[in-house]
Amino acid sequence: MLPTATKGRSSSSSSRAANPMLLQYLRRIIKWQQMDIEYTFWQMLHLCTSPKIVYQHTKYHKQTKNQWARDDPAFVVICSLLLAVGTMAYCAAYDHSAAHAVFVVLSVLLFHFLIAGAVLSSFCWFLTNAYLREEAPNSYAVEQRVEWLYAFDVHCNSFFPMFVLLFVIHYFLSPLLVTHSFISVLLSNLLFMVGGSYYHYLNFLGYDVLPFLERTTFFLYPIGVFIGLSPILILTGFNPSRYFMNMYFSRQI
Repeated sequence: MLPTATKGRSSSSSSRAANPMLLQYLRRIIKWQQMDIEYTFWQMLHLCTSPKIVYQHTKYHKQTKNQWARDDPAFVVICSLLLAVGTMAYCAAYDHSAAHAVFVVLSVLLFHFLIAGAVLSSFCWFLTNAYLREEAPNSYAVEQRVEWLYAFDVHCNSFFPMFVLLFVIHYFLSPLLVTHSFISVLLSNLLFMVGGSYYHYLNFLGYDVLPFLERTTFFLYPIGVFIGLSPILILTGFNPSRYFMNMYFSRQI
């Protein structure tokens, strides 16, 4: 009876601790003076060049703060601002309606990044806790679980390099990518394949760093789908750049 009671108390106490952590995180969103902007840009740079270094620092954060998730919302805030600026650049180039531009910016920011990210994070959070956790070696071991906020951190980390590829680099190449040519179809599919594959690779790194998870290679499986699907899309002439640009700027593309 004692091990069961201890385990129950640890689960309930961890769930109670999650709420104050999330509330504190949300309160800090409007407090710029409490955000570490320099460290956030350091993370963004290394997520594009050496992502394993970022997750090595995640281990240090666990040792010092006793939680895997960030307690600083600076990454989400800066990523949201950069995404809004990038979307406005597309609107300035391809849209001529201010009202429609506002709709595009809000839809990309809220639905593509935050809401879709929350859904994906919730799925990964449930999956890892329900199926990928290693069983404790004995009944007295402290139960470890993936924090939802950490799952959202992993999404944000994975999203940023994809933003660089599919918003920044794609923006400068867009005059070529939206043309009716085989080169545009080839380049567009390759760009989206690399962006999507890198997103899932960083997803894998984010969960692989957690010592209490196993079979995290599951998060690499979507990369095979991207690689296998790209030649089919290229041969059929499907251009993802034209598809998404037409979805938002159908009157201009």
